Amino acid sequence: MQFLVVDDSPTMRRIVINALKTFGYTDTLEAGDGFEAMEQLEKGTVEFVITDWNMPIMSGLELTKSIRSNDKYKHLPILMVTTRGLKQDIVDALKARVNNYVVKPFTPHVLKEKLDAVLKATNLG
Repeated sequence: MQFLVVDDSPTMRRIVINALKTFGYTDTLEAGDGFEAMEQLEKGTVEFVITDWNMPIMSGLELTKSIRSNDKYKHLPILMVTTRGLKQDIVDALKARVNNYVVKPFTPHVLKEKLDAVLKATNLG
């Protein structure tokens, strides 16, 4: 399964990718913002998106809306990983149809739980 990890912080991308590797997922792509993420999606092999919210050019929320409005990608599972932990932020992300939400900082265990829940709910796990 190929994951696309989207975050403007190279360090955070590395943390998520390293966690994915410990879970047995080694096929990953990276993007620094939502615009780059859409370019990666055009390559047609991404099966799961993990995105930050706060990014330049195109935020994770805008990316989610863009993915959900595109028939080609609207089925993709999206996990939002962000520092935005206010109830309204979570509501806004869920309205945009993210599959699940993780607030930074997080442990690999929490990431795995959320990932597994999305995979189970989308019949990919």
